[in-house]
Amino acid sequence: MLLADAAQVSEGKLHVLGAGWRFTGPDPAASAIGMIFEVPWDLANRPLEFMLQLLDSDGQATVLPDGAELRVEGQLEVGRPPGHPQGASLSAPIAAGIAALPLAPGSYEWRLTVNGETDADWTLPFIVRGRG
Repeated sequence: MLLADAAQVSEGKLHVLGAGWRFTGPDPAASAIGMIFEVPWDLANRPLEFMLQLLDSDGQATVLPDGAELRVEGQLEVGRPPGHPQGASLSAPIAAGIAALPLAPGSYEWRLTVNGETDADWTLPFIVRGRG
């Protein structure tokens, strides 16, 4: 996973622009999250649920002005193509565009959950700078 200015998937490849930043602001700016899921052989042809949730420095969900939690949810299912080596994982690129968010200055992280499980390596921390 990585933070970027923009990301898209085309022909099974993840394309990113302005990747790897950790600081933003103070003005809101659109962004994206690029991900490449490495799906184990034994999970091919099964639906996988994923969720990206934006958490603040206290680990609490970031809430939008309408009261909804800020999250991106989706499902993916990767099939085994003909000739794919038995036991080899399968790649599934995903791009999530994020609208410009009016976030208060401070620390945040995007946390990924897959099928209800998360891992310390599945986070993207960043800082929103204040004015001055």
